[in-house]
Amino acid sequence: MTQEEILEEPVKYCLYARKSSEQDERQALSIDSQIKEMMAAAERDGVEVVETIKESHSAKDSGQRPAYMDLLQRIRSGEFNGILTWAPDRLSRNAGDLGSLVDLMDQGLLQEIRTHGQIFRNSPNEKFLLMILCSQAKLENDNKGVNVKRGMRTKCEMGWRPGVAPLGYLNIKEDNTIKVDPDRAPLIKEMFNKVAKQGYSGRDIFNWLNTETNFTTRSGKKVVLSSIFLILKNPFYYGDYTYGKESYQGKHEPLITKELFDEVQIRMSRPAHGRHGEKCFAFTKLMVCGACGAGITAEEKFKRLKNGDMKRHIYYHCTDSKRIGCNQPYTREADLIEQFVGLIDKLELDQIGMKEKLQEEIDRYHKFTQGILGLTSEETKLPRVDLKLYAKYILREGKPEEKREILSNIANRLILQNGHLKNTDSN
Repeated sequence: MTQEEILEEPVKYCLYARKSSEQDERQALSIDSQIKEMMAAAERDGVEVVETIKESHSAKDSGQRPAYMDLLQRIRSGEFNGILTWAPDRLSRNAGDLGSLVDLMDQGLLQEIRTHGQIFRNSPNEKFLLMILCSQAKLENDNKGVNVKRGMRTKCEMGWRPGVAPLGYLNIKEDNTIKVDPDRAPLIKEMFNKVAKQGYSGRDIFNWLNTETNFTTRSGKKVVLSSIFLILKNPFYYGDYTYGKESYQGKHEPLITKELFDEVQIRMSRPAHGRHGEKCFAFTKLMVCGACGAGITAEEKFKRLKNGDMKRHIYYHCTDSKRIGCNQPYTREADLIEQFVGLIDKLELDQIGMKEKLQEEIDRYHKFTQGILGLTSEETKLPRVDLKLYAKYILREGKPEEKREILSNIANRLILQNGHLKNTDSN
């Protein structure tokens, strides 16, 4: 079929009306207004509108509008060969959808596109003009995105975080600033104090808020546990914030100090060993100081990493209970573990106690493999395990209470001096 014959075919129009709720399209006519205007134009020009397709969707991204994609498919199948629409940007604001339109015109499947002021047919000049107008819409769309990002960055540099303020603060539309929420801010402060000063956990805070206070979100709902952890980890409350990948110092009024915030992060990074974070150290009361004979205690220290996480370290040192000013150095737990492992072969172990502990592990293994996996006793048979190898494994991989239990089977008296372990039988 020649192009002349195709052009002689009557044009069957589909009226396409689209409206997006996004900021950059709020000035466009409503869908009903578009349909009213274009139906009046169709009646005036004597064109046949076969069907009307409505869509409320952004045209920023290619292939994301179901009704529009259906329109293109029905043009390919011959149901329509013309489009009636308010303006070119109702059809496309991206290169992908524009390319689909031009391709249909090149194939002769789409003969005409009519808008309220122009007609585009399958001719080089008119297709070029169509591409110019749709590309202009894309350029405006891209520029608005760049301008929005630039505006957000400028606002951040001025000290005001874009978006909805965290709980405890309110967005003030009149001057585009952030102010303290007088109803929620005092309870937010109390949350941080309870964690830092009273050892409350996140769940303790959750229970306290929901049983002893009337604290709710701005929508009137009870705060969930995950939101409590987000609040306690948010630097916004001491005056800083992040937006994107950058950190900024805010102009809003801080609710807490940086010191209080850091203390909360330390408390929250500690492993829970009971209510309010009771500490459990593996090797206390198992050694004495080689310099003064006092006991050995432990304490934990935390270091903030570049990514914001907190790294926990445990150090052992003399209690100096004899008040003689013992100045023995601190010893890292990781170094002590390797020394314990090295000493295991030289130490005298309580064979009975070790065997009982090992047998518990073996029994638990058999219950799982036979009771859960359904394996036979022959299939789960274990080779003979060396007790000292088992002790080394627990020292490296076990929990603090497991390490302590293993070391309680050591009959020797252990001495820590100048960061080095030795037993009383050593020369």
